Amino acid sequence: MSKRKLSRQQAWRVEKIQQERAKRAARRAEVAEESLAEGELGPEREGMVIAHYGTQVAVESDTGTVQRCHIRANIDGLVTGDKVVWCEGEPTGVIVAQLERDTVLCRPDPHGKLKAVAANIDQILIVIAPYPEPHANLLDRYLVASEVVGIEPVIVVNKTDLLDQDPAQQQLMDMLLEVYPSLGYRILRTSNKDDGLDELQAALHERTSVFVGQSGVGKSSLVNKLLPEAGLRVGALSENTLKGTHTTTTAQLFHMDCGGSLIDSPGIREFGLWHMSRGEVEQGFREFRELLGYCKFRDCQHEHEPGCAILQALDEGVITEERLGSYRHIINSLDQ
Repeated sequence: MSKRKLSRQQAWRVEKIQQERAKRAARRAEVAEESLAEGELGPEREGMVIAHYGTQVAVESDTGTVQRCHIRANIDGLVTGDKVVWCEGEPTGVIVAQLERDTVLCRPDPHGKLKAVAANIDQILIVIAPYPEPHANLLDRYLVASEVVGIEPVIVVNKTDLLDQDPAQQQLMDMLLEVYPSLGYRILRTSNKDDGLDELQAALHERTSVFVGQSGVGKSSLVNKLLPEAGLRVGALSENTLKGTHTTTTAQLFHMDCGGSLIDSPGIREFGLWHMSRGEVEQGFREFRELLGYCKFRDCQHEHEPGCAILQALDEGVITEERLGSYRHIINSLDQ
């Protein structure tokens, strides 16, 4: 991706903003260190970051209490879902250590640099619907992204009531999804009439999940069904953390009545894949994995080379035309 050259005025503004951010960060570090040095904080305890409010984070303790916290100077890149060691304070606590992550979900920024947006996620629910019309390549992009970061993906077909009214669209959806159960992917079906909600809640039980998918597929409707009192819970969270309200510009974790947790963030609703290598994309296609390394040529592009294990699997029906087409489309997008 080419970078646009900044004018002198734009470069000056960028530098000024960065200097101001550095000063604010230094001041936050001073406040945190002063609180630690003066013994104004409680004993160290473990907790989890459940929201990020710019210069501070909201931390939930193992007893369910929530407090806003400064972040110690030597800790960088905390995101929602991170497990931390913190000290309670009045009115603000301090994060003193970050614990190891089990998983981390990242996305590339506009400059191609990976940025963590949520941690310790168990599963990614990829939501599709009859409208906007789903496409195999888009679904496969989400699946590849999930596979590469090592987080279990689940396909959720929403608005199934519309399929009941349109047999032709139902047939198209069936054709689209036909291959995925054989690859080991779980498919759930839900509707605006609450069909499949119990099965969805069971899938979310005792797990930390995130929804991804195109705009208009009904992610917000599903969140509202799962969290019918989300507005009240956000209000309570803001009251407990003294100030701040829920916005769609930051990842925030909600606990559900079914026993699981849901992270909602616009930053992880869509994935770019241009930061991935060809090898990572290949690993993201489950049916490719056992065949990799068996092509005649080490640098095989799986296009028309003789002795290509992927093309042979295509001829034998092990790999479908649609999935190979998705793979090629993704690889071409990396080159671009």
